[in-house]
Amino acid sequence: MKRLLLLASTTAALLCATAAHALSLDSLSNKDAAAGLKQALTQGADKAVAQLGRTDGFLANPQVKIPLPESLHQVEGLMRGLGMGKYADELVTAMNRAAEAAVPEAKTLLVNAVKQMSVQDAKGILTGGDDAATQYFRRTTSAPLGAKFKPIVQKAMAKVKLADKYDQFAGKAAKFGLVKEQDAHLDNYVTQKTLDGLYLMIAAEEKAIRKDPVSAAGNLAQKVFGLLK
Repeated sequence: MKRLLLLASTTAALLCATAAHALSLDSLSNKDAAAGLKQALTQGADKAVAQLGRTDGFLANPQVKIPLPESLHQVEGLMRGLGMGKYADELVTAMNRAAEAAVPEAKTLLVNAVKQMSVQDAKGILTGGDDAATQYFRRTTSAPLGAKFKPIVQKAMAKVKLADKYDQFAGKAAKFGLVKEQDAHLDNYVTQKTLDGLYLMIAAEEKAIRKDPVSAAGNLAQKVFGLLK
């Protein structure tokens, strides 16, 4: 009986909290809610780009550092075993420097995605999971960002002769199934990893803002995310 009463009490409390949460959000106009969200997302995107788009933004961050493709790990191990690890290190450094050079191009597209967000998009993000905004960015910016990143990555990698050797080796190895097709061209691989790293950092910023609304830029952003808590 005590367990049933406890369960009933807990359920009632959850229902009351949910109702209060809904009423709190409803107390904001759609315009205010969308504006507050946009303030927070603009801040989060700016911080993610600033963190990654600088020297060692990728290379010194283990969360986003770009390694050689997984399908080449055995080859990398062999190279290191033969005392040729410096070549692998140079290639890894070059890939990460290319990513760091490309990321600043993301700022304009991310800000535009925020500006073009509909009220319906905003509601979905506000009531969604911890990464709802990040998923919105992925959905709306991954294709144009990839198109912007790739030429910058190609230009950066063209300065590194090892990149040409990689493409020659990987292109042949891919024909025999030794290297995954998507990893056969270094610029494609680095471009995708750059996107992955950017969205990972945006997700971290989004989670931090949801957890601590006071850190969100602007009074409206603080109010909106404060109500969500």
